[in-house]
Amino acid sequence: MPLTYTDDQRRGYLEFIDRIGMKWVDVFAGDTDFYDAAYWDLLTHLWRNPKPIRKTDAGRAITGVKSPLTAAKFIDTALERGIIVEKENPDDARSKLLALSPPMRAQLDAFFDDAVHELRNAAKDVEKRGAGE
Repeated sequence: MPLTYTDDQRRGYLEFIDRIGMKWVDVFAGDTDFYDAAYWDLLTHLWRNPKPIRKTDAGRAITGVKSPLTAAKFIDTALERGIIVEKENPDDARSKLLALSPPMRAQLDAFFDDAVHELRNAAKDVEKRGAGE
């Protein structure tokens, strides 16, 4: 497969990813414990779902973790920190429901808004970097 972009354009992409990664850490006030793909999977899955989801489904959303016990540890940490909230499932007393806490939903809304802005700027930058070919 022939390559489409220059090394400089690929560097522009990496710079964009680095900026977004640092903004993700900022969401958690610099706590790098949350700079982990497991939290990205969990929190973005919950953000995509405006209604609470079953705890087991949230655990399955953590794609890099195969063990339900390991997924539960990530969930427990997020619960302890108040990032997500747990409530009874009115449709099934055997399961619990999880959702983002209202402050975390607001923070992620702002994060994604900023990320889209960064994406638009990065796309312009990558085009400029390729204009000199």
